[in-house]
Order: sequence, then structure tokens, then C-alpha cells
Amino acid sequence: MRVEPFTVDSYVHCLKRGARGFPIVNEDADMHRYHRALFYMNDIHVDENWSRQTKHFDRLSEWPERTPLVKILAYILMPNHIHLLLKEIQEGGISLFMKKFGNSVTGYYNEKYNNKGSIFQGSYKGKTIDEDMYLRYLAVYIMVKNAFELFPGGLKKAVENFEDAWLFAVQYPFSSLGDYVIARNSPVIDKEILGELWSGPKEFKKFAREVMEGRNVEIGEDFKALTLE
Repeated sequence: MRVEPFTVDSYVHCLKRGARGFPIVNEDADMHRYHRALFYMNDIHVDENWSRQTKHFDRLSEWPERTPLVKILAYILMPNHIHLLLKEIQEGGISLFMKKFGNSVTGYYNEKYNNKGSIFQGSYKGKTIDEDMYLRYLAVYIMVKNAFELFPGGLKKAVENFEDAWLFAVQYPFSSLGDYVIARNSPVIDKEILGELWSGPKEFKKFAREVMEGRNVEIGEDFKALTLE
């Protein structure tokens, strides 16, 4: 585990990886459950039976008013890991959210597949972000580069066929990219600062293309400065 120190109002890039690099999903239903967990675990109040009692992102009326632990600015769920860009809004909120999310996902997976132990490799890794430029590149890294890796043929093929890969990435249901580009308006995320860094989807797409094609990288060779390996 490697987590840099941070305080309330800090922006933090978090990563949770499957144990030994193994997949943390077996089917799309698992991804949908993890997606919902991002919303329901981001709350001081959590009902243990939330998954069975709710559909989609509808909280029960008898529950206390929702009090988020963090702001989720960007995310992508991958077959064997999860990237999140979070803002700390409660003291210890990120650590608590990541713990609750990890426990929820692990409990679901173990019950469904008769598995034991955590499905994740340790706790989580976190890197504090303190520059707008870093946020810009990180948004591309999380929402575009990772989705491009899932494109048929892989990352290289995606960059060579940017328009097709961009459409693929925007339509990928387990990422926040669609919320920024096609106004999908998921309750999972808070657009806050990322929504202010570009004038609109066209400017973000142009920036993403330049970065993915290696024409606009200022923070180190490719994305090495952004990784949490």
C-alpha cells in the first residue's frame, strides 16, 4: 500500500487492483453491482441490505439524508482494477470510502462465487494532486487511456483509430467519460473542477487526442508520471 498524505479539500488519485492481478469480475452483472457500490458506499449512512432493497441509484425514503464522504470526480471500472479521482470532503473520508467500497465489493464477490478473502491486492494506492495541469492529464489517463486499452486490438489500435476508439470509450458504461461528453448525468460523480478545466466536450476531446497521440505531454514520458505502480 502506498498513500501520500492529504487533508480535507485534497484531490487524490486512487487505485484498487485485483489480488495478484486477477480479474475482480466474471460478468457484466458484477460491474453493474460495483458501479452502484460507488454511489451507495459514498455515504455516512449505509444499510447493509442496500443492494437487495434498492434498484439502480434510488435511495429509500426512510434512510437519513445522504451525506457523502468524498466527491467522485472521475472513475473507471476495469476487469482487474479500479481508478478513481476523489476529493476529500470529510476528515478521513477517502480512507473510509475506499474501505467500505472494497469490503462491499469483496463481500458480494465472495458470496456469489463461494470465494474467501479479499479480492483486492492490499488496501489502495493514492497519489495527491496539486496542479490543474496534472488534473487535466489524469482525467485523460483515467477515462480515456484505460478505456482505450479495452478497445478491440488494444491501446495501439485505439490510438490509430481514434474516432472509433473515442466512441467506444464514451459508450463504455462503467466510466465517467460519458457524463462529461454526452451529459449522461450519473449520480455517482460530481463534475466540480473537471467540468471547469475545459470549455466543453469538444475541447476535452481535442486535448485527449493530442495527449493520446503523444503531441501534448508535459508531465513525463507518456503517462508514467500518473501511474500508481
